[in-house]
Amino acid sequence: MATPPKIPSALPAYSEGSIRVLKGLEPVKQRPGMYTRTDNPLHIIQEVLDNAADEALAGYGKKIKVVLHADGSVSVEDDGRGIPFGLHPEEKAPVVELVFTRLHAGGKFDKGSGGAYSFSGGLHGVGVSVTNALSTRLEVTSYRENAVAQLAFSAGDVIEPLKIRPQESAANSADGTRDRKQGTTVRAWPDPKYFESAALPIHELTHLLRSKAVLMPGVTVTLVNEKTKDTQQWLYKGGLRDYLMQTLHGEPVIPLFEGAGHADRNADNFAEGEGADWCVAFTEDGQPVRESYVNLIPTSAGGTHESGLRDGLFTAVKSFIELHSLLPKGVKLLPEDVFARASYVLSAKVLDPQFQGQIKERLNSRDAVRLVSSFVRPALELWLNQHVDYGRKLAELAIKAAQTRQKAGQKVEKRKGSGVAVLPGKLTDCESRDISHNEVFLVEGDSAGGSAKMGRDKESQAVLPLRGKVLNTWEVERDRLFANTEIHDISVAIGVDPHGPNDTPDMSGLRYGKVCILSDADVDGSHIQVLLLTLFFRHFPKLIETGHVYVAKPPLYRVDAPARGKKPASKVYALDEGELVATLDKLRKDGVKEGAWSISRFKGLGEMNAEQLWETTLNPDTRRLMQVGLGRLAFGATEVEITKLMGKGEAAARRELMEIRADDIEIDV
Repeated sequence: MATPPKIPSALPAYSEGSIRVLKGLEPVKQRPGMYTRTDNPLHIIQEVLDNAADEALAGYGKKIKVVLHADGSVSVEDDGRGIPFGLHPEEKAPVVELVFTRLHAGGKFDKGSGGAYSFSGGLHGVGVSVTNALSTRLEVTSYRENAVAQLAFSAGDVIEPLKIRPQESAANSADGTRDRKQGTTVRAWPDPKYFESAALPIHELTHLLRSKAVLMPGVTVTLVNEKTKDTQQWLYKGGLRDYLMQTLHGEPVIPLFEGAGHADRNADNFAEGEGADWCVAFTEDGQPVRESYVNLIPTSAGGTHESGLRDGLFTAVKSFIELHSLLPKGVKLLPEDVFARASYVLSAKVLDPQFQGQIKERLNSRDAVRLVSSFVRPALELWLNQHVDYGRKLAELAIKAAQTRQKAGQKVEKRKGSGVAVLPGKLTDCESRDISHNEVFLVEGDSAGGSAKMGRDKESQAVLPLRGKVLNTWEVERDRLFANTEIHDISVAIGVDPHGPNDTPDMSGLRYGKVCILSDADVDGSHIQVLLLTLFFRHFPKLIETGHVYVAKPPLYRVDAPARGKKPASKVYALDEGELVATLDKLRKDGVKEGAWSISRFKGLGEMNAEQLWETTLNPDTRRLMQVGLGRLAFGATEVEITKLMGKGEAAARRELMEIRADDIEIDV
């Protein structure tokens, strides 16, 4: 009788005591990269600055002062209302302490007419608590109600409890009354161990402060550097136009187009005050200047508000061109033809902004496309028809861009010659031959492929359904690849032959600017995603190197939310469990009763109808598409890691990798 295998005593035990519960600010200190940028401390200082800006945005502050101290600390001072320091009615702890020690505490959850902030920079529930967690020391002083409250923290823990004292009167003011200070001062010493560089990038900080001043006309923003003895101050009254003119490269073809639009209390689909301010310039040369903000938060990666601006500009210009019959025969106008030479500053106000990631670089709120577009389009249409000569100049610029684009597409078509392989029968191709505009979706399964074919943009989006799981090609010889039908079809559809990292493949046959992997949001979908990424890294590395490979991120959940306040009933899509929790928290804060919503979990893309797939995954304005790159690892280091994951003889290395990195992933079972 065979004896059971003996379990090595060196293996760690797995029991109830193995489960660790992270409390308070521990998650931030364990995984700082999930909550902030870790290249330098600018973002944790920006969290404090955003709070000061929110006070000004709410109409309670006129001054913001940032001081770079000689000891490496940074202080941010405002003259707003001051953070409340009384006891929280439910938590029975000082509010100012909760704000800096709890991840989900703040004045911005309470939206609506009775809330402290109608508009603020997001509802992610982290903010200054992250600043506190990642600082060796943080001091808070709040001036409020004729009193001064002070407390200090170290690594997120209170080390100097709250002290409150009466505020001393300042000198007599001109009108005979006595001034008392009001506002908040936060001084933080960022902990160098959490950042690649402890130094603040002064250029980025200066740009950030200057832009805050632009977006808040009448608010004075000051930067004091104790080391260099320099002081800079910004106060703008001309707003976006002056700022754009100062930063613009090249001469504008037409005068700057600026405007603003905000919903009133009678608006059906948007809350009162939601809308945007914008200023747009069109130039023939020079690098375009493009800056966007949501509730004063800079969105360096753009988002749906920028998509709304693009949609509004394109629709208005296209309407003008059609009205005046300016489009030459055979020329098709696309959004990028209008947008390519546009420089802009866009400042949007969104009641409950949904951002991608904790650092709020990209706005994901789908309604923002319609919000911004609904104000920009009619304003530009009216302006162009009031200034027809300027409209014609803008039309010429857009038509010229379209003609240049189409000529480039025709050149590529000629280079292919007549000896090109027959395209796969499963491929549903797009109509355009403009490679920079075209994209192909490698879709898991025929069912999802059917929805994608019906929901896609036929002009620029192609669909290639894949049957089952693609072959693991990590150890497959190149000359044996085409024995697999799926891989043969992928190569022929893309128009590039398999190659190695040191080869110089003929890229002239490339048929799509974006090759997008589209699989289910579950474990099987992730496996297919990894198999395709393995194929591209091993046998089509130049596609990754030149930035042509992307991964689409379809949602796993759909929440049907009832009408709330002025907001009508809506469908909200959540990428994963984390976003689902955040969505439900937001509905609760909006006053929706527990369970009044319904949650659907997509078993696969095939369950989505064409409209849903378009809205969530295919539409460039509202989808999430991640470009594949090597990141910080070199090619060789990436190759070693993938060998551990995909190599047939790497079981031991794979096990070790899983044991070391198991905490870094979430498992969907």
